[in-house]
Amino acid sequence: MTLSESQQKMLRMLPGVDQVLELCKALPVFENIPKTVIVKSIRDILESRRASILAADLSIQPDSLSDSKIIERVQAAVKKAMTLNLRHLVNATGVVVHTNLGRSLLPEQVIENISLIASRYSNLEYDLEAGKRGSRYSNIEDILCEISGAQAAIVVNNNAGAVLLCLDTISRGGEVIISRGELVEIGGSFRIPDVMAKSGSNLQEVGTTNRTHKQDYEDAIKDGTALLLKVHRSNYSVIGFTAEVSLKELVELGNRYGTPVMEDLGSGTFIDFSKYGLVKEPTVQESVAAGADVVTFSGDKLLGGPQAGIIVGKKQILDKIKKNPLARALRIDKMTLAALEATLHLYRDEAKAVHKIPTLRMLTMDLNAIELIASELMENLKKLDASRLRIDLIELSSKAGGGALPLLELPSKCLKIQIEGLSVNTLEFKMRNHAPPIIGRIEDNAFIIDPRTLQRDDLPIIESAFEHVLKRA
Repeated sequence: MTLSESQQKMLRMLPGVDQVLELCKALPVFENIPKTVIVKSIRDILESRRASILAADLSIQPDSLSDSKIIERVQAAVKKAMTLNLRHLVNATGVVVHTNLGRSLLPEQVIENISLIASRYSNLEYDLEAGKRGSRYSNIEDILCEISGAQAAIVVNNNAGAVLLCLDTISRGGEVIISRGELVEIGGSFRIPDVMAKSGSNLQEVGTTNRTHKQDYEDAIKDGTALLLKVHRSNYSVIGFTAEVSLKELVELGNRYGTPVMEDLGSGTFIDFSKYGLVKEPTVQESVAAGADVVTFSGDKLLGGPQAGIIVGKKQILDKIKKNPLARALRIDKMTLAALEATLHLYRDEAKAVHKIPTLRMLTMDLNAIELIASELMENLKKLDASRLRIDLIELSSKAGGGALPLLELPSKCLKIQIEGLSVNTLEFKMRNHAPPIIGRIEDNAFIIDPRTLQRDDLPIIESAFEHVLKRA
């Protein structure tokens, strides 16, 4: 490759790593930065400049290769390298259990318990009464059984793991009968048929996509049948000409043929949301009461706790699940255990749980309360620059999220925001790149902020972000 005279000149202008490093040492901004971070940033910047010159990038000009410009870029690179990748942000989307944004927020007293357990030794696997080694699951099993009505319980690191562990224990080498309409796929390409295959179970689908009858299950039962599986369609619904077999009917069938029945609730909830004017969602207690041998569900969705896969059911089967070597590979750590136990304690008083657990509070939030937050934020934003800011209070819908309650439209009062001279895509970009980031949504050529998912201390953050944008736009 033949280089132009201009390219050769610019390559000669590039300083060496050591030269830039010496210049950085003299600047206070680099004082507390590890040398390895500075050196890597310098190398990356110089290599990037070199590659651009060789590619004849027209944006590269000689003045961009000066010591001051190079150090400016190194400083930005160092700042990025020293910033933690996992950061808190403002969820203004209106999606309560937002999978991409960390799902459920934990209650304050739960966070306090995590901090205490994480910063001190604990009886994680120590039986205080017997004075010898114990099981970590004993710390949480009693309260899970108390709330759900189950005989036994165990918790693993997520619901996918819970389903895998149960199938591996109950039906490895055997046949699992499931309705074709329940062969779901959830986020991250988690598919029920794939999990069955990984567990060593053989899939036997019955019925059709929209209609499955009790007789379909009964006709499929044979000597090799190990399990009847019901999977709650958490993230979609089948409507119209439909039919499905209830859990109670499956249990009756299972009892008749001596075949265990398992239900995967997916999200899982201890609260009957229909009491709060929302869509009816099957509760864990109802599944246990219906006689299911095993019930699995998530900890960080409608439950409002940490990521976990919870398994409750009959003691005989749960004892086998606990002894499966896979259980150790999927076990939860002390911080998850601390968070889940503290969350479950709140469920002993439903009214307290709905008030204290952020997920439940946001899902059941009164429309008037949402409008008050929206109005306060709107008035504060208008004070920044009423001439350029166009803000309207409009009616839109929030979502439960997390693959739960797919048909639920939660009425909300949202802010529709536009800035004169600034495209909505640019505004969204600037909000997303603010520190901390503010994640909203774009609708009708405007930036939408849904107060349902805002925390009280998010308001000044949003106001500061808009003030910054207006000054620079």
